[in-house]
Amino acid sequence: MPSDASAGHWSSLDRPPLNAAALRRALVTDGGLWTSVEVVPSTGSTNSDLAARAGELPEGAVLVAEEQTAGRGRLDRSWVAPARSGLFFSVLLKPGAAVPQERWGWLTLLAGVAAATGLSRAAGVDTALKWPNDLLVIVDGEERKTGGILAERVGDGVVLGIGLNVTLTDAELPVPEAGSLALAKASVTDREPLLKAVLRSLEEWYGEWRAAGGDPAASGLQETYAAGCATLGRHVRAELPGGRRLTGTAEAVDADGRLVVRTAEGEREPVGAGDVVHLRSVR
Repeated sequence: MPSDASAGHWSSLDRPPLNAAALRRALVTDGGLWTSVEVVPSTGSTNSDLAARAGELPEGAVLVAEEQTAGRGRLDRSWVAPARSGLFFSVLLKPGAAVPQERWGWLTLLAGVAAATGLSRAAGVDTALKWPNDLLVIVDGEERKTGGILAERVGDGVVLGIGLNVTLTDAELPVPEAGSLALAKASVTDREPLLKAVLRSLEEWYGEWRAAGGDPAASGLQETYAAGCATLGRHVRAELPGGRRLTGTAEAVDADGRLVVRTAEGEREPVGAGDVVHLRSVR
């Protein structure tokens, strides 16, 4: 059941529960995008829960979980973290006729830009984007994944899920390649201002993109994404559907949100889906 504050004890004073009433007062405003904010103590997946209710909810519904027991990333990967150690939330967006459906794929990239912008403002931490849906921070001089984004089409809308590691310690990291805002020396690790900053940034970027009819160039989204994308200029390996591999230099993100890779033979091939591995920088 939703809770105005995930009540009960918490294991560390550094990980207090979120206050849903305070979040609603700050985020649900007349004429704003966000229409509801719910906080639940624990769930399997906020994306799955919101998708199941998408038909009965208006655009702008926000569902936040203090803990996810079956969180999902791309390619059905799991996302597991201790309770209250991060931000695990999903939002319901319904671009409608204002944006052609072939441009809805940009929502994953838009969420990355919004999250990076919001975290920079609120936490003073540089967050880079790894195409198509990862958020990277620098920990001890190395790139580490601190967040991920998952967009799923549901009926006439899109459920957009964002997971961010906030206060995870080295000992709590699920894999060596993971990181957290705390390990990246963020100036703020209080989850409430971070969540508000990301959602406000998402509202701004979504409004600009929708007003431009989803045009990534006219809205400034394509240029901003490219400027913050750590994948561009890198030697990469793309694991493509069907088991094919593509190796080359990531040169651009095209108008359809695809990663353009130049192979050793000089051919430019757009990648619309797949798993991309950073090999080295050529900048």
